[in-house]
Amino acid sequence: MTLQQLKYVIAVVTYGSISEGAKQLFISQPSLSNAIKELEKELGIEIFRRTPRGITLSAEGSEFLSYARQVVEQADLLEEHYSGSSKVKRICSISTQHYAFAVEAFVKMLSELDRDSYEYTLRETRTGEIIDDVRNLHSEVGVLYINDFNRKVILKLLKENGLVFHPLFRAEPHVFLSRSHPLAGEKSVKLEQLEEYPFVCFEQGQLNSFYFSEEICSTYSYKKQIHVSDRATLFNLLEGLNGYTISSGVLGGDINSGSITAVPLVTDEDMLIGWIENTRTGLSAAARRYIDMLEQVVAGYGFEIIS
Repeated sequence: MTLQQLKYVIAVVTYGSISEGAKQLFISQPSLSNAIKELEKELGIEIFRRTPRGITLSAEGSEFLSYARQVVEQADLLEEHYSGSSKVKRICSISTQHYAFAVEAFVKMLSELDRDSYEYTLRETRTGEIIDDVRNLHSEVGVLYINDFNRKVILKLLKENGLVFHPLFRAEPHVFLSRSHPLAGEKSVKLEQLEEYPFVCFEQGQLNSFYFSEEICSTYSYKKQIHVSDRATLFNLLEGLNGYTISSGVLGGDINSGSITAVPLVTDEDMLIGWIENTRTGLSAAARRYIDMLEQVVAGYGFEIIS
C-alpha cells in the first residue's frame, strides 16, 4: 500500500467517479482503476462497489477512507514542516442551505489559512442535495435546520442514509425585508400583515416537499409566491418588489450589503440549525476547522452554541 494509492481513493470520492478522478489527477482512467483494484486485492476488501450506473463506497470503503484521509493529511503536514513550504492543497467541500453566516464562516476560515495553494468547495444548494452530498461523500459537512414540523422526516432520512445531525444553535424566525419596506420599522410582524407582499422562497427541485422547505411555515397559504435558486436573486426581489422571506434572523454583516433588515416573526415555531456528517467517516482537519469557524461566527451574533 502506497501513499499515492490512498490519494487515488480520496480523489475518486472527491470527484465522484474514476473517470473524473483520473482527469483531475492527469493520469489515464485504466491506470487509476488498476491502482485501486491492486489496493483492494492487497487489503482483501472492496473499497468501491461497481455498478452499471457508476461506483459507490462500500461500508469497508467508507471506513478505509476515514483512515486514508488522516494518513494523507499527516503526510502533507510532515512534508510541509520539513520542506519549509506552504503550498500543500487542502481539499474540503461544504454544502449548506442559503445562510449568510455559513458563507461568513467559510470566508473567515480561508482568510486565516496560511497557504499558497488550496482547493475548497462551498455549495449553497437544496435541502435534498445537501443530504445527498454528505451521504455520497461529495461534501464532508452539510448545514441545515430542523423544527417540530420537519423533524421526524429529516431525522428519519438522515438515519437511513448513515448521517447524523449536530445541533449548532436555536433561532427565532425572522422575516427579511428591504429597509424601505413599509413594515421594516415594526418590532415584529405576523404573516397576515404580509399577505399583500410577495413571499420569496428557495425552490427545492424534485423534492419540492413542505418538509424540505428552507423556510418555516411552509404549509401556510401564500397569496403571492416566488421561487428562486440563489440568495442574490432573493435579495434583489426583496428590494425590487417589497418581497419578504423567512429565515434565522442572522443576516451576516460582511456578506449582506446593508439594504436588508430582519424583523421578528410572530409564530410558535423555531429553528434548530445544525450540521450533518456521514457517520462512517471522520471529518478532515479542514472540515473540523470550518465547524470551529461556524461556532465563532454564530456566537459573534449573540447566539448560544449548543454543545
